[in-house]
Amino acid sequence: MTTATARSIFMGPRLRRLRRELGLTQADMAADLEISAPYVALLERNQRPVTADMLLRLARTYKIDLADLAGDGGADHTARMQSILKDPMFSDIDIPALEISDLAVSYPGMTEAFLRLYTAYREEQLALAEQRAPAISGSTPRPGQETIDANDPVADVRRFLAARRNNFANLDDAAERLAQAMFQGSSAGSPQVSAGPAGFIERFRVRHNLQVRYMPPNVMLGSLRRLDLHRRQLLIEDSLDSASLKFELARQLAYLELDTEIGAALEDGKFASKTAELLARRALAAYAAAAIIMPYSIFAKAVDTRQYDLEALARQFGTSFEQTAHRVTTLQKPGAEKIPFFLIRVDPAGNISKLLDGAGFPFARHGGACPLWSVHDVFKTPRQIVTQWLELPDGQRFFSIARTVTAGGGSYGAVRVERAIAVGCAAEHAGQLIYTRDGHGPDANEPTPIGVACRVCHRPKCAARSAPPIGREILPDDFRTSAVPFGFSAD
Repeated sequence: MTTATARSIFMGPRLRRLRRELGLTQADMAADLEISAPYVALLERNQRPVTADMLLRLARTYKIDLADLAGDGGADHTARMQSILKDPMFSDIDIPALEISDLAVSYPGMTEAFLRLYTAYREEQLALAEQRAPAISGSTPRPGQETIDANDPVADVRRFLAARRNNFANLDDAAERLAQAMFQGSSAGSPQVSAGPAGFIERFRVRHNLQVRYMPPNVMLGSLRRLDLHRRQLLIEDSLDSASLKFELARQLAYLELDTEIGAALEDGKFASKTAELLARRALAAYAAAAIIMPYSIFAKAVDTRQYDLEALARQFGTSFEQTAHRVTTLQKPGAEKIPFFLIRVDPAGNISKLLDGAGFPFARHGGACPLWSVHDVFKTPRQIVTQWLELPDGQRFFSIARTVTAGGGSYGAVRVERAIAVGCAAEHAGQLIYTRDGHGPDANEPTPIGVACRVCHRPKCAARSAPPIGREILPDDFRTSAVPFGFSAD
């Protein structure tokens, strides 16, 4: 017997699942493989190993790829379990790594059930936080207001993303395979090969019989991208900048080729409305587009090399500053996690249009953010990065990187929208960022004392305060005017 033939593995649960997917009884499978039914039962109970010879027999009989059949030995489930078990809720339970691996390999069904239950738990915790928000902010909810807040489609999608730490590993894997198929043989897989649209255009032509055409705004009638299946055309507005053009091509490709993976990611989301589900689908398509342009494994290596220099990364991958900043918030693939980041996008009026939290930043559920945060001030210095150390009333410290970004434009008279984004991380991770080098570390910069929102911030001497905090009685100003907006009885 050769060494290859002697090699064996235990894969009972996977074999049982394969048999059930094929609609076979143990006797049917035994007949197909020319073995006894009791032997199939032993294999499924992990009382006998599956030899290399048996793997080959399974692959030939059922026309299955050998790599798919052998699987990854539960590596993905193991990594996900290890990531989840870091939750403080499990901190008092001693679970050896070997036990986690044994569970993932031997009982993948139970492991998947646990992962789904934990994700559902996270969603419910976030939903509960949303429902409690009016009470926390000090306002009295109107009758039915709790239901309205809980069913807000935007908040619903934010909960969906936050419960998964804004990471969808299966979507990342599928997008990376697609990117490799598109750009294989070009510069040995260097990320620079995705800088132009040529690979996408060729993919649309060969795989989907679609011609990409660039059309002026007066023809597009308000659309940036339009798929015309009748004429087998993908129409793109010709005034888009290169980063936006490539992103729209990638987004359409995601809808065409990653629809199954997007649907699978949506399946376990409990959305309160159809609108929320559609918004989540849009978010996942955009996630997939970014994952095609910035494949996880290549991008994860690049952030280490560049020390999270967002502008340098944007140039390397041919993306915009915002696309790049958004992508760094998604790097929480189990077993390959990078620094957890949060991201917020605001307009000059303080309206929040994007909110992603993977770093545990206590964003206000209702109302605006603290005006002392530089994200509200960078409109005075367009396109310049402004860094800031932040300290919350409870002593938590974060490091923030803020800059303005522009949407729209591209031609004379076209509407432009100026927004500001801030991306940041907890202070303990900030030393890995290029922005904290050259005298910008925590010791060289006094942190700015900020609050989550004025109604829950108890810093009495804040001149930027817009409302008194909950539970504090203000002093009358009949005889004295304070230098700060409100004086308090305990001052």
